[in-house]
Amino acid sequence: MVIGALSQERGQLVVPCGILAEIGYFIERDLGQRLISAFIDDLDAERYRVDCGQTDYQRVHHLVERYADLPLGLADATVIACAERHGGRVATLDHRHFGVVAREGTIQIVP
Repeated sequence: MVIGALSQERGQLVVPCGILAEIGYFIERDLGQRLISAFIDDLDAERYRVDCGQTDYQRVHHLVERYADLPLGLADATVIACAERHGGRVATLDHRHFGVVAREGTIQIVP
């Protein structure tokens, strides 16, 4: 479902570096070694724009505190802060956390 929606996105997809390890974990756990190798190849070929978000720390801190009751952790807050700077669209299956933030209007969940 997400993969199909992502294929319709225009422009380069932005991946916050703060979420790379988590993406790798889920790919390895759910999809296997072959696909983690493909993901690494895609990163190396610059098919995604890796964003380090050096200016996002205050926003990330605010988000972690604001949504402490979820809890919204560092990885999710990093994705939100990055998305806010790049048009607000977030590709995720985690509607529990991201849905709360999306309802406040700073991000939009894709698909």
